[in-house]
Amino acid sequence: MAAMSERIHRDVVSYVRRSGRMNAAQQRAWDLYHDDWVVELPAGERVTSIATDAQIDWAGVFGREAPLLVEIGSGTGHAVTALAEAHPHANVIAFEVYTPAVASTLGRLARHGVSNVRLVIADGAQALATVFEPATISELWTFFPDPWHKVRHHKRRLVSPEFAALVGSRLVPAGRWRLATDWADYAEAMREVLDADAGLTNEHDGWAPRWELRPVTKYEQRGRSAGREIYDLSYRR
Repeated sequence: MAAMSERIHRDVVSYVRRSGRMNAAQQRAWDLYHDDWVVELPAGERVTSIATDAQIDWAGVFGREAPLLVEIGSGTGHAVTALAEAHPHANVIAFEVYTPAVASTLGRLARHGVSNVRLVIADGAQALATVFEPATISELWTFFPDPWHKVRHHKRRLVSPEFAALVGSRLVPAGRWRLATDWADYAEAMREVLDADAGLTNEHDGWAPRWELRPVTKYEQRGRSAGREIYDLSYRR
């Protein structure tokens, strides 16, 4: 697959931008850990977009060379905290657009003694094209992205042919993309898009078994309680 070195600009975002005040615990975590664990990137036109000429030396940010693991849409940090704890040898980068959720993640990381995570309040899909060079990410995680149920909103879904090609270009050789959703139609759409991408290979020729390291978050539990099946996928470059 040809590398995608060009920068892209996502005019159609795959998330709902929400604002909200932090509670006392979130504000305390923000004040204590923001300077050490939140990476500030030069902004683009939108509040969560990144300047097209932004560059980041990730080894410099972490103070070490290590495999890069990336989560897009980390929420309040349940998954990224557990996964970073299980991968202490890796540099873990989490993208989330909701500031109070990032503050909650900071507190969770601190309580668990996890220090190998850096958080970025920005559009992770755009960041993938902007602040990561080709063939630099060992694993990408997109767990329970917004399903955008209405047909007219399907263009906002994160997993698209364009994004799949971008992910393939940013993964190291044999790098992995793990996905999960609790919405059957989105799961089928994901699989159709990713199976069609020449640069990605489905590791299981179908649905993947549940990744044992991924914790059951409150979001996933709500889906289960509502009777929805959880669909996992795993692809290799």
